Amino acid sequence: MIVISDTSVITNLAAIQHLYLLPQLYNQIIIPEAVYRELVDIDPPVPGTLEIQAASWVEIRQVVNRGVVERLQRDVRLDLGESEAIALALELNADLLLIDERRGRAEADRLGIRITGVLGILVESKRQNLIIAVKPLVNSLIATSEFRVSSALYALILDRVDES
Repeated sequence: MIVISDTSVITNLAAIQHLYLLPQLYNQIIIPEAVYRELVDIDPPVPGTLEIQAASWVEIRQVVNRGVVERLQRDVRLDLGESEAIALALELNADLLLIDERRGRAEADRLGIRITGVLGILVESKRQNLIIAVKPLVNSLIATSEFRVSSALYALILDRVDES
């Protein structure tokens, strides 16, 4: 299974000490160079900086088609990490793109890329019995990572995992 990740999924899971879910769910993830730089070339470090540098389950890839990246940045106004993640997902015909930002998700969906984000990862983790509950983790994301989720989506997610 080819899984590409944008930055926010990694930093959000790391912020709540659940980055370990990614290799348990997907064995390996691929990140484009821009995502790697967003994670490690930053001072002060962000959640996930140290973990990603040491993770054997992360592969860093260079995007070949720079034209797609430039179009996504110019026309859709995505940042470099999101643009490279979407471009890499297209190049590798990825099975899944891990992305949370609304505009990036909408564009990936428009391009026919299967997507999920942190909430989907938590739902799947509970389904596979990797975590006991979703609600405290979502609450932690909201409290510690400035993670925004509408009350309707919050209720839907909790209903989906029988925690409402």
